[in-house]
Amino acid sequence: MRPIKSLAAMVLAFGLAFGAIACEEKGAMEKAGESMDDAVDDITHPGEGTLEKAGRKMDEKVDSMKKVVEE
Repeated sequence: MRPIKSLAAMVLAFGLAFGAIACEEKGAMEKAGESMDDAVDDITHPGEGTLEKAGRKMDEKVDSMKKVVEE
C-alpha cells in the first residue's frame, strides 16, 4: 500500500507542476509576489545554481504532497 501512496503523491505533484505552467498570463500583483519570493529565495539560498534550485523546489513539493497523503 505504501508504494501506491508514494506514486500517487508523485503523480499529483507533477500534475500540479504542469498545471501551473499551463495557467493564463500573470497579473501585476502575481508578478510582484513572485519577484519578492525570488528575492527571499536568493537571500536564504545564496550561490545556488539553477538545477540545484529546481531540485530543492521539487523536493519541497514532494515533501508537502507526502504530508497531504499521510493526512
